[in-house]
Amino acid sequence: MSAQAQDLTIRKSITVDVPVEHAFEVFTERIGTWWPLETHSIEVMSTGKRPETAVFEPHVGGRVYERRSDGGEGFWATVAAFEPPHRLVLEWKVNPEAPAATEIEVSFTPEGDGRTRVDLVHSGWEPYGDRAQEARDDYDSNWLGVLGKFKTEAEG
Repeated sequence: MSAQAQDLTIRKSITVDVPVEHAFEVFTERIGTWWPLETHSIEVMSTGKRPETAVFEPHVGGRVYERRSDGGEGFWATVAAFEPPHRLVLEWKVNPEAPAATEIEVSFTPEGDGRTRVDLVHSGWEPYGDRAQEARDDYDSNWLGVLGKFKTEAEG
């Protein structure tokens, strides 16, 4: 079965024990406190050094990027939708040589008692052609760990 004929969409969900507004704020404005920069960054992949922080510009057209200690930046994504505190969409293109950006949609749903369900949907792998399944699987195996770090920071 070709990559185009199968569903390559990644779907992950977690529940955090914080109100929706707090969860959204930590995910966006505090991304530099929870994103695993020591393993998931352009700088680590290219030089083995951890970047200084990650930055999320909270508006449509904003950028998501890592900042190095020398002031340089590594681009990750463009904010395609920004609907605080319930939803955001990113055009994700960490690798400038990738055939196209993928799409990450994150929604934040109140679950009662101050809890929030966070649903992440990562799609758009089809332009990768024969490499689509491999590219998708690399992300699929890492999203729960990344979201686990977010959960720890949000609840911390």
